[in-house]
Amino acid sequence: MSEEKRKTGIDIIGDVPWGTHFCQFYKTKKDLINILVPYFKAGLENNEFCMWITSKPLSEKDAAKALKEVLPDLDSYLKKEQIEIIPYDRWYLKNGGFNSKSVLRGWVKKLDSALSKGYDGLRLTGNTFWLETKNWRTFADYEEEVCRVIGKHRILALCSYSLNKCKASEVIDVVGKHQFALIKHDRKWELIKSFQQKEAEEEI
Repeated sequence: MSEEKRKTGIDIIGDVPWGTHFCQFYKTKKDLINILVPYFKAGLENNEFCMWITSKPLSEKDAAKALKEVLPDLDSYLKKEQIEIIPYDRWYLKNGGFNSKSVLRGWVKKLDSALSKGYDGLRLTGNTFWLETKNWRTFADYEEEVCRVIGKHRILALCSYSLNKCKASEVIDVVGKHQFALIKHDRKWELIKSFQQKEAEEEI
């Protein structure tokens, strides 16, 4: 994968290469807006195709409204179909249940379509609030596979996890499945790098 850097729009992160897979832990709707709005604004302004998969506490209407506040011409991006904002059940559960292979194929298919239309790549996010405890292990395995697949493509992926639904062991598990994580501490966003990411940087 090319080391070409892309603007994340998130100050604490800066620019990252294609193939970056990271996550955000949030407590409130405002936490999601604070990170996801600048993330997608940067993607749209830099010729990327964007997909925002929503779940509680932020609906599709909430997401579009928040994005339009910083991007007044959002309607033009929607009209030319440079961004899709859809609820989780139309993506993760569209066949009646979560199928990791189907979802992964869907991301790659969206990327291929974006590239064929002249976009530089795919920028996506998915909120996991819908995830039930019984599906946790299956989804954790999916996240591990996402890292492997995304690392080979012109894709940026940001996964959102509710701290109100994650136990301490699950937070550790999630961090390990991503290159780094964003978490709020004393009202400031902090960056936590996974052990694998630290090792990779030390090798470089």
